[in-house]
Amino acid sequence: MYAYIKGIISERNDQQIVVENNGIGYLINCPLGISAEIGEIGDEVTVYLYQSVKEDDISLYGFGSRDQKEMFLKLITVSGIGPKVAHTICASLSPEQIAAAVMSGNVTLLTGVKGLGKKTAERIILELKDKLKSQLGTASGANVMPAVSVSEGKGDAGVMQDAVGALVVLGYKDQEALEAVGAAYEDGIGLEDLIRKALKLASGKKFL
Repeated sequence: MYAYIKGIISERNDQQIVVENNGIGYLINCPLGISAEIGEIGDEVTVYLYQSVKEDDISLYGFGSRDQKEMFLKLITVSGIGPKVAHTICASLSPEQIAAAVMSGNVTLLTGVKGLGKKTAERIILELKDKLKSQLGTASGANVMPAVSVSEGKGDAGVMQDAVGALVVLGYKDQEALEAVGAAYEDGIGLEDLIRKALKLASGKKFL
C-alpha cells in the first residue's frame, strides 16, 4: 500500500496526473478539483495515495492532504460508495465541508456533488454518524463537550461537540479532537470554520 509519492507533475488532464519519480511515471486518478490544489505541470509535489486493487484493475487515487485522504477512507466504508464516487465527493468538497455536513445532517450540501442523489447522501450521513458514535462511546459522546464548555466558560456546546465529532470522523482520536476544538473555539464561530481551525491545530500533531 502506498502512503504518498514525491515527484514532478509531468502530465495532467481533467481526471488524472502523472507524477515522475526516479524516472518512473505514476498515473494517478486525480480530478482537477484536487490536482489544481496540488500543483501545476513541472512542480515538485507530494501526493497522498490510495491504491485500489480489483480483479481486473489496479488504480492509484491521489489527494492533496492527509485529511482529504482520511475523509476518502471514511467514505468508502459507507455501503454503496466506491473509490470513484468517494473521490468525486472529495474533489468537490473540502474535508471540513464533508465532516460538517455529516455532523449537521446537511443533505443539500452533499447532493450538490455531481451524481450524488439524496438517498446516497442520507446514507453517508447516517452511516458515518453511526461509526462516530461507536468510536466516541456513549458516555464520551454525551458528556465530554458540555464539561469543556463549563470548565472553560465557553458557550455553544452543540457546535463544539459537532466539531469534535467531525475531527473523529476524519481519523483523529477523541482526546486530540477535544483539545484542538477547545483551542480553536471562539464565540460566534460557525461549525465549518471551527472544524477548519481545529484541523490546522490538530494536523501538525497527528503524524509526529
